[in-house]
Amino acid sequence: MIDIERYRLANGLTVITHVDRSTPMAAVNLLYKVGARNENPDKTGFAHLFEHLMFGGSRNIPSYDTPLQNVGGENNAFTTNDITDYYLTLPADNLETAFWLESDRMLELAFSQESLDVQKKVVTEEFKQRYFNQPYGDIPLLARPLAYKVHPYRWPTIGSDISHIEKAELDDVRRFFYAHYAPDNAILVVAGNVDADRVNSLADKWFGLISRQSAPRLPIPAEPEQTERRELHVERSVPADYIHMQFHMGGRLDREYYVCDTLTDILADGASSRLTQRLIKDRRIFSDVNAFISGDDDPGLLSLTGTLMPGVGFAQAEQALLDEALLIADKGITAREFEKIKIRNEASMVYAEMSYANKANNLAYFEHLSEAEAINREVEIYNSIGIDEVRQASERIFRPANASVLYYHSLKN
Repeated sequence: MIDIERYRLANGLTVITHVDRSTPMAAVNLLYKVGARNENPDKTGFAHLFEHLMFGGSRNIPSYDTPLQNVGGENNAFTTNDITDYYLTLPADNLETAFWLESDRMLELAFSQESLDVQKKVVTEEFKQRYFNQPYGDIPLLARPLAYKVHPYRWPTIGSDISHIEKAELDDVRRFFYAHYAPDNAILVVAGNVDADRVNSLADKWFGLISRQSAPRLPIPAEPEQTERRELHVERSVPADYIHMQFHMGGRLDREYYVCDTLTDILADGASSRLTQRLIKDRRIFSDVNAFISGDDDPGLLSLTGTLMPGVGFAQAEQALLDEALLIADKGITAREFEKIKIRNEASMVYAEMSYANKANNLAYFEHLSEAEAINREVEIYNSIGIDEVRQASERIFRPANASVLYYHSLKN
């Protein structure tokens, strides 16, 4: 059980404290409820760009890293389709330094054309390296718009087009900041060797005078149900053919999320999983194969992927994946197989919560989803899933009309 205390400032900032006396350290996690989903379709990649801009100096602090390193701290950040998360660890005695740094960034960045130009160059180079200059790198740019036609999940966090970042102007950046980087759109979590009263006092001192933001935020359109099979064929200079199958599933708060997570674990978690044993070791159809879920807040995707062995055609590969997936619907799962997955899931979740930094990160995310206390119910939900639920999910998810299939042809074949 992870115990927390919650405190809310008048400006809307939610503050969560978790006391962990097993460490002399503290983790500070500041989650902003802004991700790629909140971008203008003609100006994508801004949430990820801000992940970089936030380290370029704020109104009163020209360098973020230097004062943090001077007190023995370290930091990082990440962006998803739903959130942007900034996190740091430092000795608990130096906790106020973290509040000083993070509050000044929330107050106002040191907007300048020079800083924007530097970070635009960094992000565009990252775009090229990750998506254009490595084998199979552009799959997210191809697969997402195949599965999504309306919802902003149709582009990855890096953006849908590199030109959107290249053409970003200082006024665009300012507008995005004031719409989303505000106390009423943020969750602050502190975990470690701290006291809740001191955390709340520091929150009042450093964040209390920052104003709410009233700038409009774009509405998120719901993705309509997919009613027909979709496919896309591309040719690239890659070592082998590759298939990427996507199926719509429930969002992060739906029970179907947990059922589908269990389903993909049965299919592809570990060397003894069904896809690995049958399609790699026994039948040698793939050199590697996987099944996973996107984990998005809104209804997401369950994917089946694989790199084809030489001489194997796409029709054979696709049918093999579907046969294994639908075998669960037809014949179910053995009790032993099911129990193994449940034990592995529980062990993984319990182990993850041993770290005070992981707890800070996860508490922020669960507070964003619904409430931080929900983190304590995860194991219970997974353990409550029945074999028949997984069988029914297999039957429901792996329908032809629910499939979007990317055929990634190697020019060498």
